[in-house]
Amino acid sequence: MPHIVIEYSANLENRIGLAGLVRKAHEAALASGLFEIGGLRTRAVRRDVYLIADAHPDNVRIGHGRAQAARHKAGEMIFEAVCQHLAPIFADTPLGITLDVAEIDPIASFKRNNMHSIVKARREKAQPTPRSPQAGLSWRIEDGALR
Repeated sequence: MPHIVIEYSANLENRIGLAGLVRKAHEAALASGLFEIGGLRTRAVRRDVYLIADAHPDNVRIGHGRAQAARHKAGEMIFEAVCQHLAPIFADTPLGITLDVAEIDPIASFKRNNMHSIVKARREKAQPTPRSPQAGLSWRIEDGALR
């Protein structure tokens, strides 16, 4: 289960578009094909007390056992999405962007998760609505996104 934790210092909060950044990192992780939607957690954590040197960490932790090449590919995709989102402020603000893909220790990690079954049930329940001449709208769920 990958956890993407985007840590940011409080001085950047109004400049980085947090909702968009979290969404782009989450979507990039899904697009990598390495992770199931029910196991993905993407969060932004504000740090009020900070000392800034060279790094602004965007950390990802994933379950043990995935191939090194697959971890590398997923990390590249997430990092690229984050860098693209932050490009406007990167151009004129001292900023370090770091992505660390860390495997969770399989021996000392304990978890209980019902998200896979809940997400699957939601997908099965959500059926595209037929186009109504009165409403003029229809929707469908694809890869966890409303279209």
